[in-house]
Amino acid sequence: MEKKICLRCLLRDCGRGDTFKSISERIKKLSDRDKASDAEYKKRVSLCSECEYLSEGTCLKCGCYPEFRAAFKKQKCPDKKW
Repeated sequence: MEKKICLRCLLRDCGRGDTFKSISERIKKLSDRDKASDAEYKKRVSLCSECEYLSEGTCLKCGCYPEFRAAFKKQKCPDKKW
């Protein structure tokens, strides 16, 4: 049976585990100077998970992977939600 892809989920939840794993490894390598705090990251990802522009783990507004963008301290949501 074919596994369905969740169209309204983040990478970690939509069946794109290899991509999420790769992004997670890159996030771990960020310096503390560039990295958002854990609380800020969780808040941002939570907002992204409810966004109408999220599709198959990608932001349709800008094309990014929200879990990666949210990890950077100085990044902003392209829809100004965070």
